[in-house]
Amino acid sequence: MSARFKLRSAHPVEDGIRADILATLSEIERQHAVTVLYACESGSRAWGFASPDSDYDVRFIYVHRLPWYLTVDSGRDVIELPINDALDVSGWELRKTLQLLLRSNPVLLEWLDSPIVYRAAPETFARLQTLATDYFSSIKGHYHYLHMAQKNFRGYLQTESVRLKKYLYVLRPLLAARWIEADRGQPPMRFADLAGGVLDDASLLEEIDRLLVIKMAADETEYSPRWPRIHAFIEQELERLEHAPRTEHSPPPGMRAALDDFLRETVLRYDAVV
Repeated sequence: MSARFKLRSAHPVEDGIRADILATLSEIERQHAVTVLYACESGSRAWGFASPDSDYDVRFIYVHRLPWYLTVDSGRDVIELPINDALDVSGWELRKTLQLLLRSNPVLLEWLDSPIVYRAAPETFARLQTLATDYFSSIKGHYHYLHMAQKNFRGYLQTESVRLKKYLYVLRPLLAARWIEADRGQPPMRFADLAGGVLDDASLLEEIDRLLVIKMAADETEYSPRWPRIHAFIEQELERLEHAPRTEHSPPPGMRAALDDFLRETVLRYDAVV
């Protein structure tokens, strides 16, 4: 990590919006007869570079009462609310969550590392975090982040004028792939921690920080000319990571049984919750 430079980062959550989010989660519990085990912020606000007009991307994990798990046909395992100007709210049922954890789903792992947490059942959340660490797949993480960076680069950074946020939407997964390449496990969700952990080029960090200053003060749709140093770094790193050797860590033995136990224990614990 460079000792000369630290990237700016901000995770603003207005008090009124937080109250609305908590009320929305309680209403979801009432309408669907579920318990929200964990709720967090995802997207640019959690990454630390939200624009003034960024919405709130609320993601949550929930558990049903026991009878829901005792039917021949599986029920719907997501809850999604209509998106409005301020809130984008959706969640995954616990069994679906654990199936994704078994496959080391990078999106789920990011949720569990969010710096903005709205609700968390302490014991359940702590166990989920431990399981996420144990079951992290470096191969799956590398491919996920590298392909995301490649897709965004091809789709958004090929013109002389580009949307500000698209540079960050390429840099973030690119640096996450570099973090995994360094055998450091699951990349941090906070962009400043991620960049500071894998970059030591002060001039590159300074240009990224200037980009952050402008992006965090501009609308989501704001464009700018190309950023030469950032653009060159992205092109070079995409080429290098495409051919970099990859190593995989073996998951702990009995992982499926451990997830089955966790599912049963959690369902029974919250079955009587009203």
